[in-house]
Amino acid sequence: MLLALWPQGWSRQQRSNATLVAALVLMVLALSLLGHLLSFFPDPIGPNAQAFSEGARTTLWLTLVSGAVGLVLGTAAALARTSRWAAVRWVASVYIWAIRGTPLLVQILFVYFALPVLVPGLNLPDFAAAVVALGLNVGAYNAEALRAGLLAVPRGQTEAAKALGLGRMHVFLDVVFPQAFKISLPPLVSNFVALLKDSSLAYAIGVVELTNVGNRIQSATFQPIATLTTVAVTYLLLTTLVTQISNAVEYRFDVEGRNR
Repeated sequence: MLLALWPQGWSRQQRSNATLVAALVLMVLALSLLGHLLSFFPDPIGPNAQAFSEGARTTLWLTLVSGAVGLVLGTAAALARTSRWAAVRWVASVYIWAIRGTPLLVQILFVYFALPVLVPGLNLPDFAAAVVALGLNVGAYNAEALRAGLLAVPRGQTEAAKALGLGRMHVFLDVVFPQAFKISLPPLVSNFVALLKDSSLAYAIGVVELTNVGNRIQSATFQPIATLTTVAVTYLLLTTLVTQISNAVEYRFDVEGRNR
């Protein structure tokens, strides 16, 4: 959307940077002005405008932290899945199998309620527990996306790099991983946008994010249409802006020009 606003004569880097800056500025403005704008709406939205604004900020912060954790875990799991050691591959496979085969809500509840029983003294706050569960969940999906990217890099690239005298580590960091990351970027972006919406499940353990705020207000006011519509529109605004940011990053790495 924002990419189409810039002059066609601009380079890929200029258009990507302009889109990224514009989307970030719009995100900051949206979060800063959301409470002020909602305060003009009639009851029950206006009196609770600040609560909606704080819930939106918590949702975004939860998504960013969980997304960072998930990217690190996904990269580690993808490398483990392609490891030469069978034991390492087995551990990564079990992690991905268990996470992708169970509901996210169950995982959040397990981390918050069951993990302190299994590990005495590990009583995570609600926000930290949500970050752990969401990070583990998106990490499993990121792992498969990155593994597919690693396997998609032609073997000839590795052989050519070795023929030039590069060591194993340099071959991976300078040749294989940059190409694999570029290939994996579209599903990674999709996983991050999905994470923003999935973060709504953190309401189950008391995280005061956007869905929790909406649920509390509609329960207290008995006006679900106005309240939940406001929640949905706010999510739509956040996902749209996050998508613009991720599209700018994806466009920057699309050196082949597949995305015009």
